[in-house]
Amino acid sequence: MPRPPRCRLVRRTPLANRFGPYDRQPAGEVRLPLEGLEALRLVELKGFDQQAAAESMGVSRQTLGRILAAARQAVAQALVEGLVLVVEGGAYQIAPGPAPGQGRGRRRQRRRLRHP
Repeated sequence: MPRPPRCRLVRRTPLANRFGPYDRQPAGEVRLPLEGLEALRLVELKGFDQQAAAESMGVSRQTLGRILAAARQAVAQALVEGLVLVVEGGAYQIAPGPAPGQGRGRRRQRRRLRHP
């Protein structure tokens, strides 16, 4: 019996869940799990190396590589075959706190000078 998958940390949910062709009827659908979208966002959009992206998602580098390979295949299949890309499901959990680049960040603390 295989081990249940560990939840992957995802910083945000997608703004849109379905992507597809406008000029013809789609031939079907292909599913992209939410952790696949997060892996693509971190590596391809944000420019993280695989180790940093894996740490951000709470998985090993090898697991991130498998997630990325499956995500790239789903996106390529949707583009080449004119399928609808549906972003849904997967083994994920929304990470606590604001997404990187969102929110206020750290506040600078003032140092008080002590006079002798």
